[in-house]
Amino acid sequence: MASSKDRQRKLARAKFDRQQARRAERERRRRRVSAGVGTTLAVLLIAAGGAWIGGAFDSDEATTDTSALDQCLWTPLSVESNADLKEVGTPPTTGLPESGTETMTISTDKGVPIVVDIDVAASKCTAASFSYLAGKQFFDNTECHELTTEGALRCGDPSGTGQGGPTYSYYDENPPAAPTPEPSASTAPAATVLYPKGTVAVVGNPKGVNGSQFLIFHKDFATADPQYSILGKVTSGLDTLDAIAKVPTVENSSGDKVKPKDKITIKTLTVGAAATGTAPSAAASVAPSTGAQS
Repeated sequence: MASSKDRQRKLARAKFDRQQARRAERERRRRRVSAGVGTTLAVLLIAAGGAWIGGAFDSDEATTDTSALDQCLWTPLSVESNADLKEVGTPPTTGLPESGTETMTISTDKGVPIVVDIDVAASKCTAASFSYLAGKQFFDNTECHELTTEGALRCGDPSGTGQGGPTYSYYDENPPAAPTPEPSASTAPAATVLYPKGTVAVVGNPKGVNGSQFLIFHKDFATADPQYSILGKVTSGLDTLDAIAKVPTVENSSGDKVKPKDKITIKTLTVGAAATGTAPSAAASVAPSTGAQS
């Protein structure tokens, strides 16, 4: 039988072996972590070097061509492909106002004029197009052909079909930002009022291919998917807009109950400088071109 001293020595030896095994395991883990960090740093350094060689860290001033940002580009459309279009030439492409506001005055047969502040800074090319078309009397004596289900009056189509406009188009400039879903949300973002009552926005056909048609919202419109680029907002004449909103609707040629039962006519639409004394829009003062520009 082993003595008590032998048993103590064996227990002490077993305890020592366990301690050594734990130390060895900790050391192996430390080395694995160090190796992983080293590999990651190496990959990052290689990637950063490649990006540097590719010019990713070069100054924006040196690499960005901003010449196109100073122009408004008008995409030509053909009356041969759409007989509802109206040939009026195209606005100028350069030298257009880029800041401040302009005043759009819409005189209808339903009350006092509707006055709109156009946000030139946010919608430079859209403002230039409306100023140009207004100078050509494009909107005068035209019918607002829809009271949409979204709560807006739709105008700006001389043909009254929803397919008409000028023989050029342009891109969206100022659509409101869509609501951002919460990171933890499993469903689409909820609808948000992105077009408050009095908002004036252009409507493309198809979306983003804008011309002369526009919407005046007579009530708040909430959506999770903004479709229209904002031109400005109504500052006077909301009573007229409220009266127009009460006009009953009937079915149009497509069977949609959006056509005003009583005709709503724009007698005149003008665009001029805001009352602050700013210079008139260059789009109104430059003579119209004789053909479409690309």
